[in-house]
Amino acid sequence: MTRSELEQRIAEQQPELSPQAIRQCVELILQNISDALVLGKRVEIRGFGSFGLRRRASRVGRNPRTGEPVVVPERHAPYFRPGRILRERINDARLRDNSTYLRLEEGWKNRTGENSDA
Repeated sequence: MTRSELEQRIAEQQPELSPQAIRQCVELILQNISDALVLGKRVEIRGFGSFGLRRRASRVGRNPRTGEPVVVPERHAPYFRPGRILRERINDARLRDNSTYLRLEEGWKNRTGENSDA
């Protein structure tokens, strides 16, 4: 789901809100999550999940073209950990509706680069 699709779904469920107000709310939520992560804080949304940072230590990598060693500096990478309620909801959808499960499997295959025709 893209940001515009999210805004459209909210508009369908809350027709009394203006599109501008919906855009501002979505932007504020995302901006506040981003700001908290920039400050090194963890963001937890009960029933949905939590956002945090993971430290990636400095390491020596290789340039794929030349094979020459390259120092990859330390960095922090954001991650999302789904909450129990969200995980259960997704797993229950699989049990209720096989087409939902197949869509999730197809999305996973596309993400990992597996061939969906195999």
